[in-house]
Amino acid sequence: MAYFDAASAAPLHPVARQALLASLDDGWADPARLYREGRKARMLLDAAREAAAEAVGCRADEVVFTSSGTGAVHAGVAGALAGRRRVGRHLIVSAVEHSSVLHSAEVFEAEGGSVTRVAVGRTGAVEPSGYAAALRPDTALACLQSANHEVGTVQPVAEVAEACRAAGVPLLVDAAQSLGWGPVEGDWSLLTASAHKWGGPSGVGLLVVRKGVRFAAQGPVDERESGRAPGFENIPAIIAAVASLRAVRAEAAQEAVRLRELTARIRARLPELVADVEVVGDAERRLPGIVTFSCLYVDGEALLHELDRAGFSVSSGSSCTSSTLTPSHVLKAMGVLSEGNVRVSLPPGTAEADVERFLEVLPGAVAGVREKLGAPAPVTQAGPKELLVDSLGKRCPIPVIELAKVFAQVPVGGTVRVLSDDEAARLDIPAWCEMRGQEYVGEEPAERGTAYVVRRVS
Repeated sequence: MAYFDAASAAPLHPVARQALLASLDDGWADPARLYREGRKARMLLDAAREAAAEAVGCRADEVVFTSSGTGAVHAGVAGALAGRRRVGRHLIVSAVEHSSVLHSAEVFEAEGGSVTRVAVGRTGAVEPSGYAAALRPDTALACLQSANHEVGTVQPVAEVAEACRAAGVPLLVDAAQSLGWGPVEGDWSLLTASAHKWGGPSGVGLLVVRKGVRFAAQGPVDERESGRAPGFENIPAIIAAVASLRAVRAEAAQEAVRLRELTARIRARLPELVADVEVVGDAERRLPGIVTFSCLYVDGEALLHELDRAGFSVSSGSSCTSSTLTPSHVLKAMGVLSEGNVRVSLPPGTAEADVERFLEVLPGAVAGVREKLGAPAPVTQAGPKELLVDSLGKRCPIPVIELAKVFAQVPVGGTVRVLSDDEAARLDIPAWCEMRGQEYVGEEPAERGTAYVVRRVS
């Protein structure tokens, strides 16, 4: 089985396993106690904090260990906003942040705060000028990921941090996806990360708060972790997390070159092997191991099952795999195709042979799903100048498939109206038009759902 979902959780690094087992004997006691076992546990915890600080590029007393990366984000956002509540009640986030950041923003908004969501381009990157324009006198905090979890696009953190620093606004960076590859550049103020993203054990997060940043921990607090992460520290897991971070960092430069070549190979060969595919995310400014693509006329869940049967573990941002039947907020913000979406995220050590086998298996898997869904065949006979496709009650990717089946029947200049009540159609029909070189006219109100109008131009 080839595991290609490291962006969700990387396999446990051998160094993490060794450190975890070794520290179970010495790191079990309460590090707040003064007897021998407590002192031994405290020494291990302090050493781990020093090593984490070195990897991040900060002071040891700025590092807090939390029970998860999500917990670190929630604590960091809430604490920074509360610490600067006298400045104002305005928060800035990007439209493609991890759900933990967006959920924090929603809670803040529900409590009376205001939130600006900075848009991204089709590569998934923000423009630093977008953050600069969003800054206001009452801005308490800005948040920006170092790299996107779904498409791997690296964000201009240093430039955004400079704009925020000039305005006196702290910047919180979600570095979960990138910290294993290297420290985050720029003059950021707060940082969060999660050990299971770089091969450490799950249940360990990092929260870094620079000295001088106003911060007021929210909720019940105790004397542990500077009052910012209450509860007994899981010292063996923390030690394993930091040990694995140092290990992957030592291998990062060499492994990054190798994984970049493998993902570049996938990006280049996909359009040759599979028709009607869109590779998304920045081709250059991206993490080494992530490549994301979407396939027309494909049910994302069905494709993931086909690939799983063929021995590949991948993930998807397609609405076809979502219980909410809505496309990924990242793909939606980018304005790219969402149907048949696949994220391949290669863990360090991925074999070249596994990538080649994936490229051999993928075309057949896509073709099989398209055949089951009745994907369109070429039509040469022209029909009426206007056609109406009723796709009400049908879910991604069926509305686009039905559009494609009849589109060649209208002459050049003719239009097709697709009636749909599927949220994904608002994204996927314009994306289909761009991929096929046809004109997306826009939306029209309908008695039920929405009418999406497409004009044939070639």
